Amino acid sequence: MSAYGSPSGSSSTRLSAAPLRVGLMGLLGAGNIGNDACLEAVLRHLRSAHPDAVLDAMGTGPQQLKDEYGLDAVGLYWHHEKEEQASRGAAVLLKLFGKVVDTYRIPAWVRQHDVVILPGTGILEATLPLRPWETPYSVFILSLSARLFRTRVAFVDVGANFIERRMTRWLLTTAARLAFYRSYRDTLSWDAMRARGLDTTDDHIFADLAYSLPPPAKDSVDPSLVGVGVMGYHGTNDDDRRQSDQIHAAYVEKMKQFVRWLLDRDRRVRLLVGDENDRKVVDEILRDVKSSRPDRQSWVGAEPVRTFVELSEAISPARSVVATRFHNVLCALKLGKPTVSIGYSEKNARLMADAGLGAFCQSVRSLDLDLLIEQFLELEHSSAELTSHILERSISNARALDAQFAELTSVVLSAQGV
Repeated sequence: MSAYGSPSGSSSTRLSAAPLRVGLMGLLGAGNIGNDACLEAVLRHLRSAHPDAVLDAMGTGPQQLKDEYGLDAVGLYWHHEKEEQASRGAAVLLKLFGKVVDTYRIPAWVRQHDVVILPGTGILEATLPLRPWETPYSVFILSLSARLFRTRVAFVDVGANFIERRMTRWLLTTAARLAFYRSYRDTLSWDAMRARGLDTTDDHIFADLAYSLPPPAKDSVDPSLVGVGVMGYHGTNDDDRRQSDQIHAAYVEKMKQFVRWLLDRDRRVRLLVGDENDRKVVDEILRDVKSSRPDRQSWVGAEPVRTFVELSEAISPARSVVATRFHNVLCALKLGKPTVSIGYSEKNARLMADAGLGAFCQSVRSLDLDLLIEQFLELEHSSAELTSHILERSISNARALDAQFAELTSVVLSAQGV
């Protein structure tokens, strides 16, 4: 962590009567359930521990941030709303011009705040396709302008990985280096930032912010119900993007086959998503069931979920879960569900190992259907034993976040120096 003083334009000693101005920034409000769960966790703390603070946001879904969370919000990218009505050629020009606009717009927003928080999410990682001039550039401008205006930037309980692409790595690592405060959701992220040349000596590791959210009301478990979390997966950031369609098609086909196998063994299926982009995969699986298992269409449900709370309610009746999205897996573990992870990055494997389920992981790129069936059967066989251990770890993770929020208040949101 690095220390620096009060924002430009304020006195060196903050008046106690002046409300704290806190901005929340990141890939928020755009339909990613995991990202919004992290936002919700931090908002719950701010509104409870700092009820007088003035809160607003800069995110990828400003309207959702206004409607769902009651925040004054602006878009992270200037060009997003403009390009919706533009032709393809005009959209490219708008994106280019938007980078120029954002170079001035983001600092203007930052300057209005005492503190800017990036709540959780994999904001410092590039496990999925990501170009340097997208989020990495915006986060870099945020941290750089915050230094200039003496606004405190806090990367709170974020995820990170080692990034191969040099420019993306430099932008995100420099942004983290310029921040006032950093903490991570796991040792993988802490190690990755150290490997990227950052001094992480004073940075702390907690658990994912979503563990702090309250569980749903207890529901009776249907022993035949399996939660199957799918993803609009098209490869990682280091894959050849020309192969994205083939990667996606291979993944979806195997998930279709697995759902058919479940139905043939008298299991009911509840399809789960973690992002708006996942719904197309749900539709493909439903069409496949309709044509291949028409007599069991009613055995497959796909309730629309938009928030982590709704996701928790959808998972709650399931006996077990098989999922791809990181926060689908996390949500299942939080509820004590025996889970198989079909992961797209090392963070999935670390999360599962932390819960004592290291043997129940696969990589989505090398997904082996026979092995998945074997893992699932073993999961059900050991269900009672696994559930007890998973719940114990979930409770421990939730308690660990008490320390994260206490540190956020004492180090970042303290009146001293703000």
